[in-house]
Amino acid sequence: MKLDAVQKAIGHVFARPELLQQALTHRSYGTPNNERLEFLGDSVLNCVTALALFERFSSLKEGELSRLRANLVRQEALHRLANTLDLGDYLRLGEGEMRSGGHRRPSILADALEAVLAAVYLDAGFAAAKGVIDGLYAGMLAELDPSRALKDPKTALQEWLQGRRMPLPRYALADTRGEAHQQEFEVECEIAGLGLKTRGIGVSRRAAEQQSAQRALELLPKQ
Repeated sequence: MKLDAVQKAIGHVFARPELLQQALTHRSYGTPNNERLEFLGDSVLNCVTALALFERFSSLKEGELSRLRANLVRQEALHRLANTLDLGDYLRLGEGEMRSGGHRRPSILADALEAVLAAVYLDAGFAAAKGVIDGLYAGMLAELDPSRALKDPKTALQEWLQGRRMPLPRYALADTRGEAHQQEFEVECEIAGLGLKTRGIGVSRRAAEQQSAQRALELLPKQ
């Protein structure tokens, strides 16, 4: 059963599996869907990540903690986590969304993950939701470097290149998809001095540029 695989991946067995089914149902499929759950899941996620950061980084100020949390809960991070769970394989989508590749769309996957977290909260309470979120974010928190994460990816990439007297990255729009009210942009980041090209996807061109810069940062030589 598909729901069993999701429950195993997140480490929570639902007493009310219909909550998980709803969390995985996009509005294009019908009702009940995951829009309201997404709203609740966003708040639960913000609370748990705020607590994790508060406990881990005792010397950081409020504004710095807020920026770190924003990095952890942004669409790109949620999309990455959703992919580790293969969440797109379990989504219920309308025919139009299915044909257009909605099960791979970052915004749909990010929203679905937030809805799943809300479903866990409704099914078993805050402690259960915190346990799932802590598990999902364990690796990301362990690798979190505040001195780097407090800068947006484009700024961090530019400073890295400037410090080595290398040419700055070039960003180019590679593709635009979706309806006018729900567009997605794909941007390529090219670093000629390293022969490196990465791509990012976002709901705005700026967001896509930031994601492509983040992916470039992850591929930079360690020196």
